[in-house]
Amino acid sequence: MTTTAELNHTRSWMDTGTALFTATVGRLTDADLAAATVLPAWSRRHVIAHVALNAQALRRLVRWARTGEPTLMYASPEQRTSDIEEAVSWPPSRLRSLLADTALQLATDLDRLPPGRWAAQVRTAQGRTITAREIPWLRTREVAVHATDLDAGVSFEDLPDELCAALVTDVARLRSSRGHDPAVELRSGDQAWPVTGTGEPAQVEGSPAALARWLTGRGTSGLIVTGGTLPPLSPWL
Repeated sequence: MTTTAELNHTRSWMDTGTALFTATVGRLTDADLAAATVLPAWSRRHVIAHVALNAQALRRLVRWARTGEPTLMYASPEQRTSDIEEAVSWPPSRLRSLLADTALQLATDLDRLPPGRWAAQVRTAQGRTITAREIPWLRTREVAVHATDLDAGVSFEDLPDELCAALVTDVARLRSSRGHDPAVELRSGDQAWPVTGTGEPAQVEGSPAALARWLTGRGTSGLIVTGGTLPPLSPWL
């Protein structure tokens, strides 16, 4: 169970990641928003629209936790994609306002969630049942990783080591639960994360930032592999 201290810590990461993403977008000109990103077929407009609409989707989970009335993050995958494409077509000023407004609204909703409702169960877009305590982490993951996707001077090395280690823990657990990725033993200093899967596990070493980058499908730099070759990974989400 997530303690109050852990919840507050995750919330601080969420605020830090949100500020990093917002500041990175703020340094881009309107013309810059059309440039490509790390994500195939997505421009910076797509990433910004996705992050802004993710805040709206997570607000639905907060409302679910507060009221007890099921409210899905998205009506359907098709609707999610359609909403992103619509926002991508907006004037830059409107897209920037959407990003700022939804981030503030999500933060306000979380601040107002009654203490007794943090244990309420909700369901993510991937169908996983979680408690409301995990919502700040879901948002942290989005803003932190997508800040690097903008390809605008932010890398995983700009994220706190502890946050990167938490990302490694989270993604390693997810990949282990699926079981179809190659088995691997991740190491960073005295930390280790086994990923169960297929075949004999290779050992992959690197900083938390390098491991998080690889596990989320953003690159292989900074890694040392022993006991085999760097295995291919399926998409993270």
